[in-house]
Amino acid sequence: MCGIAGFLGAGGREDLARMTGRLMHRGPDAEGFYALPEVGLHFGHRRLSIIDLAGGAQPMVSADGRTVLVFNGEIYNHAELRQELISCGCDFLSDHSDTEVLLQGWRVWGEGLIPKLNGMWAFAVYDTFTRRLFLSRDRFGKKPLYYFYRKGTFAFASELSALLEHPLAPRAFSEIARVKFLAHALIPAPHTAIEGIFKLPAAHNLWLEAAASTLRTARYWRYTIEPDASPKSESELADALLDVLTRAIRRRLVADVPLGVFLSGGIDSSAIAALAAREMPTRALQTFTIGFQEPSFDESRYASEVAELLKTDHHTDVLGIDEALRVIPQIFDLLDEPQGDGSLLPTFLLCRFARRHVTVALSGDGGDELFAGYDPFRALKMADIYSKMVPRPIHAGIRMLASRLPVSHANISLDFKIKRTLRGLDHAPRIWNPVWLGALAPSDLARLTESRFSIEEIYSESIDAWESCQSRSLVDRTLQFYTEIYLQDGILAKADRASMMNSLEVRSPFLDIEVADFARRLPNEYKLRDGTTKYLLKRAVEKILPSDIIHRRKKGFGMPVGAWLRDGRLGPIADSPMIAEKLAAHRSGRSDERLFLWCELVWQAVQKRLSARAGGQTSSTLIR
Repeated sequence: MCGIAGFLGAGGREDLARMTGRLMHRGPDAEGFYALPEVGLHFGHRRLSIIDLAGGAQPMVSADGRTVLVFNGEIYNHAELRQELISCGCDFLSDHSDTEVLLQGWRVWGEGLIPKLNGMWAFAVYDTFTRRLFLSRDRFGKKPLYYFYRKGTFAFASELSALLEHPLAPRAFSEIARVKFLAHALIPAPHTAIEGIFKLPAAHNLWLEAAASTLRTARYWRYTIEPDASPKSESELADALLDVLTRAIRRRLVADVPLGVFLSGGIDSSAIAALAAREMPTRALQTFTIGFQEPSFDESRYASEVAELLKTDHHTDVLGIDEALRVIPQIFDLLDEPQGDGSLLPTFLLCRFARRHVTVALSGDGGDELFAGYDPFRALKMADIYSKMVPRPIHAGIRMLASRLPVSHANISLDFKIKRTLRGLDHAPRIWNPVWLGALAPSDLARLTESRFSIEEIYSESIDAWESCQSRSLVDRTLQFYTEIYLQDGILAKADRASMMNSLEVRSPFLDIEVADFARRLPNEYKLRDGTTKYLLKRAVEKILPSDIIHRRKKGFGMPVGAWLRDGRLGPIADSPMIAEKLAAHRSGRSDERLFLWCELVWQAVQKRLSARAGGQTSSTLIR
C-alpha cells in the first residue's frame, strides 16, 4: 500500500519530490524516484511496507531497462501469477513481491494482465522503447488515481494535493463538480474539485502515446448484473457464497506485518471476523471497535459480544462525543477530496486506533452494495406503488405534512428516512437514489445555480449507471447505482482517505472478484426477499453466527453532526443567503439540514487546503 506520483513532460526532480512529499502519510516507510530526463519521465513512490519487506522497492525497472513501473495496492493472487510467469520463463529477483509480478506480467501479457488480477490497484507503467505510458485502476476503484494532461505534460498522483505540487497543474475549482457534490454528497468520477484534473474511473485503463501526443481512456470491466437461471437449491447457493467469501478472506490474510479485522457487530464485519478466525487456528485474531458514549451512535457492545463468541483478541476504544469533535480539524487538514458522508470521522478514529496495533485491517465494505443491505432497497416496492398511484397534488400535500414531523438528530432517525423518501419521489426513478442520498434536492440545486445545469447533466453518471443495467428490476438498477457510483466515490473513497491518513491498509473481502462475480449472477430475490435485506448472506452465515447477530437491526456508522450544527459546535460556515437560510432552519428545528451544512463545511475545508496548493485561485462562485 503506497502513494504514487509522476509525470511525462515538463518538470524536474524537485517537482516530483514535492509531489511525493504530500503522500508521506500513504507511505511512511520508504521513498523512491526514477527519472529519464531526456524524455521528461519522472516516477515517484512512497511505500507502506506490507509484502516482501526486504524486496519490492519502487519505482521498479525491468532487467533490460525497458519497462518502469510504479504501483499502489495489493495483488492477492500474486503467488499464483508468479508461478504462471515462471512457467513462461520469467526469472524473479524478489522473494514474493507482488510489484515484481505486475512488472513481469506486463512484459509477458501486456494489457492481457489486467483481467488476470485479483486485488486493488492503481499503477503506471512506461515503455522506454515505444514511449507509451499506461495507467490502470482496479475494478471497484479501491485505490485512487488522479491525472491531468496540459500543455504537453501528463501528470498523475494518488491524491489531488500531490498533483497540485506540479507547476502545470490546473488551479481553478470546478462549478459542475461542486453541483454534483451537493447533488450526490460525493463527486462522481471522472470529475474532481479542480477543473481539468480528473479521476481515472474504476475499471478503466489510460494510454498516453507520447510520440503522437494522444491520450485515451477505456473501461475494461463493468459490474454487470446477469442472474444465473441454472437450478440450484437455496442451501447450495448459501454454501457456495460461504466458500467464495472464505477464499477471499484467506487471500487477504497474507501479510508480512500485523493484521486485524474491523468489527462493528453487524453481519458483514462479524462474518469476516468469524471466517478469518477459522483461518487462524493457532493464534487469536485481533479485532477492533470504536465506541461512543452517545447510545444512538454506539455499537461497541454488539462487537464485544461477537468478539467473545469468536475468542478474538479484541480492542475497544470508547470516546466521548466532544473528543471525537476535536478531531475534525485534523481530518480537514489532510482531506483533499470532499466527502459528504459524516462517517468519515468515526472511520478515521477507528483506523487511528487500529494502527496502534496493526498495519493491515479487513473491513466489511461492499457487503451492503453487492447484497442489497441499505434501507432504500426496502423502500423500492412501496416507492414504485406510491409513484404510480399517488397524484402529484396529493404527494405535495403529504410532503408538506411530513415536513412538520419533529426533527430528530439521532442516527438514521425515522423522520429523516420519511422525508428523504418523499423527496426522492418528486422525481423519476432513475434519480431516486442520488436524490435520496444527496445534500440538496434538484429544486434547491436549480435555485443555487440559477438553472445553469440541467437535471441530466447534474446526475449524468447516476443516470448512466441506472440505464446501463440490463434488468428492468428496480432492485437490480438500484444495485447498479450503489456498486458503480456510491461504492466507488463514497464508501471506498472515504475508507481509503481515513485509512491512509493513518498509514493503515484496509482490505475488502466482499470486493474480491470471485465474490463480486457470484453476487452479480445471483438473482435479486436472494438479495432482497419480503423486506429482508442480504437474504442469502444471512442464510449463509447461519452456521457460524448466532441469530441475534445476523438479524440485528442495521445501525449506520455515524456521528451526531446534526446536533453539533444545531448547537453551534461545528462551524463556522461561510455566510451566504442559502447557507444562512438552511442554518437558521436547522438550528430552529424547522428542518434537518445536517447533510447540506456538513457538505458545505467539507467543501470549504477542501477548497481552503487546495487553494493553498493552487496559489489561491478559485472559480467557485455558486454560493452567494
